[in-house]
Amino acid sequence: MPDDGRARQRTGTGIGLVLALVLGAVLLQALPGDDEGREGDGCSPYTVASWSADERLTAEFTRYGDDATRADDWTGGDGTHSVRLPDGRVLWLFSDTYLGQVYAPPNPVGESHAWRDTTAPLVRNSAVVMRDGRLESTLSAPLFADPGPDRWRWPVAARVEPRSPGSSERVVRVLLWVRTAAAAPWIFGTPTATEVATLSLPDLRVESVRTVFDQSLVPDPSRRVLFGTTLLASGGWTYVFGGDDGQAVSRPVSSAYVARVPRGRLAEAGAWQYWNGSTWSSAQHPAPVLGDGKRGVGSAFSVVREGGTYVLFTMAAGTEGLTTVTSYWACSPTGPWYGPAKDFRPGLPEGQVAAYNPQAHPELGRGARLVLSYDVNWLDPSAAAERLNRNVSLYRPRFVTLRLVPGR
Repeated sequence: MPDDGRARQRTGTGIGLVLALVLGAVLLQALPGDDEGREGDGCSPYTVASWSADERLTAEFTRYGDDATRADDWTGGDGTHSVRLPDGRVLWLFSDTYLGQVYAPPNPVGESHAWRDTTAPLVRNSAVVMRDGRLESTLSAPLFADPGPDRWRWPVAARVEPRSPGSSERVVRVLLWVRTAAAAPWIFGTPTATEVATLSLPDLRVESVRTVFDQSLVPDPSRRVLFGTTLLASGGWTYVFGGDDGQAVSRPVSSAYVARVPRGRLAEAGAWQYWNGSTWSSAQHPAPVLGDGKRGVGSAFSVVREGGTYVLFTMAAGTEGLTTVTSYWACSPTGPWYGPAKDFRPGLPEGQVAAYNPQAHPELGRGARLVLSYDVNWLDPSAAAERLNRNVSLYRPRFVTLRLVPGR
């Protein structure tokens, strides 16, 4: 969903980015209190002081993707999200994914890249399990079945939470984007709905999938909002961020939105509250918290919390949006958001490639360091599938490690 969208193609290079006043006093008493930072409450501007390539993590995905001992596991994908499980494992979630066999170089056209046969299977989503820093297995793929003809599911953010409020049993909730095949400019499908899947622990079996935010009746697909590009927990709430697809119709930037859900209730559509521009409301009419035509987000972005400050990472607007990561900061999930702050350009391979979908992985951070991934894809849709098969390293996540510090 590169800048994002142009780098996602229906060839399988598809990427491959929440909530209200209660209905009554009784329900109000059952809801958690707000824990949103304010100016003077430990909130200050944050910026990227330095960054470096995380060669260790990038190399681990290369090792696993190039492993030829199995033909039914992950060899490339995008939409990179992760969640740490209670037993210490990390579950990695991907959108469009190549399976199949990877062959050592040289490839059939004489280039010195590992390569994949053009008949390699492509699935709409996958999940890979990491233990102690080493990727060890791919769950049966696709993990989330298509919801209907010409529709598919892309997994995005996930978290471990109680099966229900107060329960000692924990499950994994995975946000899913439902998209529907359509003609250009919707080459990666029109936004259709946000769903929440429940996975059991520790076996990671899909128990249920429920729709929490249906956008299929919104006439203009570019105004439809999908939630789950990123989420974070604070004060008994899960804050879920989403975005629209304005860039698909050549608007310079997309807009960001936010919802909130009480802990343990992500799969309950009635528990979601949406920021409507002035308050939280159960009515499904969210208003943008960032996006004014000049400042805004790519179609996928990530938010983390540093003390009382919320920091948002996104691809930069305009022509730099295919190469450059920038950030915004706020004292509350609802904003106001300040920025953009200092940009940085992560490393890209040679050729017509784009970077997109910057995602933070706090569970992998070390000390004051934050791990951020970004996806890479080939820009020319007519040549994308061929290029990704000729050089399998193109359609895999890359990682950087950031140091965030107070200061503009």
